[in-house]
Amino acid sequence: MTSIIYSPKDIFEQEFKTSMRGFDKKEVDEFLDNVIKDYENYIAQIEALKAENERLRKEGNQSRQSFNEDRHSSVQPTRVTQTATNFDILKRISRLEKEVFGKQITE
Repeated sequence: MTSIIYSPKDIFEQEFKTSMRGFDKKEVDEFLDNVIKDYENYIAQIEALKAENERLRKEGNQSRQSFNEDRHSSVQPTRVTQTATNFDILKRISRLEKEVFGKQITE
């Protein structure tokens, strides 16, 4: 990010030389007043965003910490594996055959 060259105070205090065919001083002052307001708004927005960014970082770190603590402290469920016997497999195949070929077998 590039650094800001002029602060609102710098803009306010800037003096220009006058010449015979120069700009309307009142018009230039009004324009610079608006530029100063913009700079002040930008600075306020940047500070607010920095504060929000810092808050979100802290929340993210806290969430990550609690997630890791929960993950490590929770009891891992044990997996129950059931072994199918040959008889169970044959029963399943028989049921599938009846569903798929049942109408054909009975006809």
